[in-house]
Amino acid sequence: MKSKSSVYDCVILPLTKIHNRAGNITIVEGQKNLPFDVQRIFYLYDIPSGQERGGHAHIKVYQLIVAASGSFDVLLNDGINKKVISLNRPDYALLVLPGIWSELMEFSSGAICLVLASHKYDESDYIRKIEDFKKYATSEL
Repeated sequence: MKSKSSVYDCVILPLTKIHNRAGNITIVEGQKNLPFDVQRIFYLYDIPSGQERGGHAHIKVYQLIVAASGSFDVLLNDGINKKVISLNRPDYALLVLPGIWSELMEFSSGAICLVLASHKYDESDYIRKIEDFKKYATSEL
């Protein structure tokens, strides 16, 4: 039987922040302040007002989502429970576990969404239709 993730397992992680007069630096290290080694990094930007991103789940991939600039909301869905997390600080990140449907929305003007992933891109890891996700989330396989 597969391990079931819950929206309540998706948590906000404080990231290491170093502040000085010259500005701030935030450090993210795989297996140190996040529970996976980073295999892929991408970022979303110039998102038009009212647009949403995401709208899928992963079977094996862990993701760390950061509002590198601006703000946005992340809707999490485990097939039973839903939870909305607002991200608006570059020194805090949302850990999204495999088996969780996520949708990114309500992007502020100039928002940059930084995503660090545990695996390289693999289309077979995506569940892109909500109907398929609901079947996956309720299956015992």
